[in-house]
Amino acid sequence: MMRPEAARRMAKKGDSGSPGSPRIVSRRAWHDYHVLQKLECGIELTGTEVKSLRAGGGKIDEAHARVRDNELYLVGATIAAYAQAAPGMQHDPSRDRRLLVRRRQIPLLLSHVQQKGRTLVPLALYFKRGWAKIELGLVEGKKLHDKRQAMRERQAQRDIAREMGRRRRK
Repeated sequence: MMRPEAARRMAKKGDSGSPGSPRIVSRRAWHDYHVLQKLECGIELTGTEVKSLRAGGGKIDEAHARVRDNELYLVGATIAAYAQAAPGMQHDPSRDRRLLVRRRQIPLLLSHVQQKGRTLVPLALYFKRGWAKIELGLVEGKKLHDKRQAMRERQAQRDIAREMGRRRRK
């Protein structure tokens, strides 16, 4: 018989809270854009794509979302081929993938994207309760001086943390 606290700690395979579950993050998006709003949505995948993502074989740095035929698609994301699959079962690594959002959200997203300088960019790709999810961000491009300012702030935070660590050790 398993104790209740041990049962609570056991995580379902692929659960986003489990330490072994893959989470693909686009660090470039946070560097190049101001994130105005976030949206979590599902993603339509084939079997070999899911297995490849669970093995950590995905890349979303160059991707963006686009509205086409009143549906939302992820364009430019790469999911590596699954090595254990037969050649006839393989998926196209760079195909456009349909994103699963509520029908009423698509016109709202389209109106935001049509404003100058705004786009939908994937921030993270992960599994939640066994389902593949993608976190989209409505973003606006940063200017060069904004990037430099963010780098200065990060460096200042590192210096402060380093100095606080030194003082604690004394």
